[in-house]
Amino acid sequence: MASGRNGTLYTGVTNDLIRRVEEHKRKIISGFTSEHDVNELVYYETHEDINSAIAREKRLKKWNRIWKLRLIEEMNPAWCDLYEELVEAVEKGID
Repeated sequence: MASGRNGTLYTGVTNDLIRRVEEHKRKIISGFTSEHDVNELVYYETHEDINSAIAREKRLKKWNRIWKLRLIEEMNPAWCDLYEELVEAVEKGID
C-alpha cells in the first residue's frame, strides 16, 4: 500500500485483502498507515498458504526502497489504486 506515487509504502499480510484495505482506507485502526495516509492498494500478491505469504512479507520488508518501487512499477506502472478492480474481480469470481 502507498500514500501515492513514490510516497510512503506499507507492506503487510492478511487473509482477507479487501477487508484489510477497507480498514486502511477508513482509518479504522490507528497506526502507521493512518498516520501517514497510506490508503492506496498499488501492489499485491496472492499465496496458497499463510506460511509462504508471511515469508514473502518478511523478505519484502528487508528490501531497499528502490527494489520495492521497481516491483510496484512492474505490475502497476501508473500507480493506480487497485482496490476497486480487486473488488470487482472478486464479485465476478475472477480473483
